[in-house]
Amino acid sequence: MQFNPCVKHKLIRDSVRNFAETELAPIAAEIDRTATFPRDVMEKMRPLNYFGLQAPKEFGGAALDSVSAAIVVEELSRVCAAIGLCITVHNGVAVYPFLRFATPEQKKHYLPRLASGEFIGAFSLTEANAGSDAGSVETTAVKNNKEYILNGTKIFVTNGGVCDVALIFALTGFEPGRPQSSVFIVESGYPGFMRGELEDLCGMRANPVSSLFLEDCRVPEKNILGKVGDGMKIGLATLDNGRIGVAAQALGIAQGAFEAAVKYAKERQQFKKPIASLQTIQNYIADMATEIKAARLLLYDACARKDEGAPFGCEASMAKLYCSTVASTVTSLAVQIHGGYGYSKEYDVERYFRDAKVTEIYEGTSEVQRMVIARAVLSQLTF
Repeated sequence: MQFNPCVKHKLIRDSVRNFAETELAPIAAEIDRTATFPRDVMEKMRPLNYFGLQAPKEFGGAALDSVSAAIVVEELSRVCAAIGLCITVHNGVAVYPFLRFATPEQKKHYLPRLASGEFIGAFSLTEANAGSDAGSVETTAVKNNKEYILNGTKIFVTNGGVCDVALIFALTGFEPGRPQSSVFIVESGYPGFMRGELEDLCGMRANPVSSLFLEDCRVPEKNILGKVGDGMKIGLATLDNGRIGVAAQALGIAQGAFEAAVKYAKERQQFKKPIASLQTIQNYIADMATEIKAARLLLYDACARKDEGAPFGCEASMAKLYCSTVASTVTSLAVQIHGGYGYSKEYDVERYFRDAKVTEIYEGTSEVQRMVIARAVLSQLTF
């Protein structure tokens, strides 16, 4: 693989960085403080194809390669991780399953709306008793003529407070030894679909995370994604792709915190000289730069494998595990470099620090990523 970005990638990075600095930087701290979803800025993203990063052009998407899509998420997250989260979840685990598993009719109906940002998508797997144990979903879907009646509660749904379409995982029966789950395309306007209160989160506060309640929610039979019983298959494939997006998001958080720390270290005076001249601070900065470089290479490797059509699940888990760990490490060091100011909301590194932690949790915890990687290694996959 060629790890040096091509001209196209540089142009994409410059374009998204300019948008983020112009539109997101002035409001990032305030929408975090007030936990406000900036609908006006999201509208400005629609003509830029941020909602259809890898959707084909026939559906109104940008048809980007995976490295380009990762760069978009990274650059948005470098300034405002909550908005980077909205975009990566929408593209990575809402649009992607339509591309992989939808019927031609489903694609024709939903993809243009999703790719344009007219519809915002959500991926709804997690429940009170089904997090890392994805096979323990308790939401039910019962066939009734040409409809399914869904009942259950999904929790911690990213984009849940604003989604127009949610992919809902529900039980549709039992096979020997295990339950059978399926995925349903549920529009927010369907009777029986309700949203809970927005979660009061530690980080990512501008993303409207909420519970989704399904009470005798009637879903047309034609809205099954894939086949009945394909839930686990679709879920695993989708999470592989989503982990690339979360890795890019974590990398962006780390990059933003790193740049802020370097800038501060050059400006802050102690002992009559910039703290950047102190060996301890230099060691921190060297470690941060090295970790970010390594994380970016792991991410691009996973992207390259995906675009080549090769299996990329293990590489996606490696990238997600490492990038999220780097995000937590780098943001912690950034706060340390800022000293007392780093613990104040006056400086962005405090927000980066809070935002970073959850990247080690959603789309599969770090413990789950290690399970995925270990299984791949022990099954003697070739890397």
